[in-house]
Amino acid sequence: MALICTVIVVLAVIAIRQNVREYRAKNLVGRAVEISQQVRENGHVPPLPDSPGSAIQVFNPSGVLVAATPNVAHAPPMNRLVSRATVYATRNICDLRAFPGECKIGIYFPFHMTDGMWRLHMVVPDVPWYVNLRLLGALLAGWILLVGATALAAYRIVSRTLAPVDAMTSKLAEITVGDLSQRVPVPWFHDELRRLAERANQTLDRAETAVERQRRFASDASHDLRSPLTAIHTEIEEALLHPEDTDWENTAQTLLDSVERLQSLVTSLLQVARLDAGAPARRDPVDLAELVTSELALRPRGVAIAERLTPGVTVSGDRLHLARLLGNLLDNAERHAESTVTVTVIREGGTGVLEVLDDGDGIPPEQREAVFQRFVRLDSSRKKDAGGTGLGLPIARQIAENHGGTLRIADCPRGARFVLRLPLRE
Repeated sequence: MALICTVIVVLAVIAIRQNVREYRAKNLVGRAVEISQQVRENGHVPPLPDSPGSAIQVFNPSGVLVAATPNVAHAPPMNRLVSRATVYATRNICDLRAFPGECKIGIYFPFHMTDGMWRLHMVVPDVPWYVNLRLLGALLAGWILLVGATALAAYRIVSRTLAPVDAMTSKLAEITVGDLSQRVPVPWFHDELRRLAERANQTLDRAETAVERQRRFASDASHDLRSPLTAIHTEIEEALLHPEDTDWENTAQTLLDSVERLQSLVTSLLQVARLDAGAPARRDPVDLAELVTSELALRPRGVAIAERLTPGVTVSGDRLHLARLLGNLLDNAERHAESTVTVTVIREGGTGVLEVLDDGDGIPPEQREAVFQRFVRLDSSRKKDAGGTGLGLPIARQIAENHGGTLRIADCPRGARFVLRLPLRE
């Protein structure tokens, strides 16, 4: 607004000055006509008006100065115009001998008399750049009022507009790690600030979920780590209380089982930590059928495993992570199967599908998502294997999601059917 008002003031001053100069030039012509008529009527030059900053010279046809105002009585012709012109002319003149350093509006006005062509030279003060001090003051006052009003209005509008930002800032300052339940206020209007508040609340929701999951994870991990440590501590105490009656070979085997369970739990925890860190997975070509064949060749078989593998189903991923995923699914299936586990690899459109099906009791539909939560173990799983960690299936799903795929439990007539879907490699 300051820039616009400045441009308007400058343009207004220029336009008004130009109009005033034209007005003075017209008045100058009128005065020249009046003086020439008086000379014609009286036959001589009447007394010339003498005003500050103005000057008049009258020359006869011979070029002799007949009359003049006192300030130019002995000066040469003021107007630097063609003296033989037969029509009048006006122009701006600066640095006249009688007015050094000043600019004037001058007129050359020829008129006929009986003895020939007389010439009238006249100058009046030029209009200053500011035209008039009162005009300049009015324009500056308008400039100040407009800019001030605009600044005040902009300040109030922006303050009201950013008030929700201040409210969000104050609320965010109150939110701590110990209490993530608070949310920033959402503005009434559907604008960018409302979207910002909604995104902030969504971020707080995710943060609260992540922190709560971390706390639950730490609590569950502490509990599961305490169990094998307590068992080891109890076995060692009993052995030391009665060393002569202790079967050290059996005690060592019991301690080894507890250490293996502890090692398995720590390994799973490390795997979870790596997955939670969000490290980018490798994107190597992996043939699912070849992966299943190689993994089954390395693991001991507690139950019969039927293979239905379609070759050439290639996905992009980290072979070690996908092998861990497959191993967790096979461990779970063998734990619950009665006699047979079926592993299937097929292609469906642009997706590679790996299914692991056991012929056990299956999982009720209402508990199918619960088994993918960390440290959650169903009663049937605890009966089958009391030493499990409850991390195998959550790790398997997280690996699938890190590879852009999904891991679900699908319906089947008998047993549990785990279905992994991964995008095929282009």
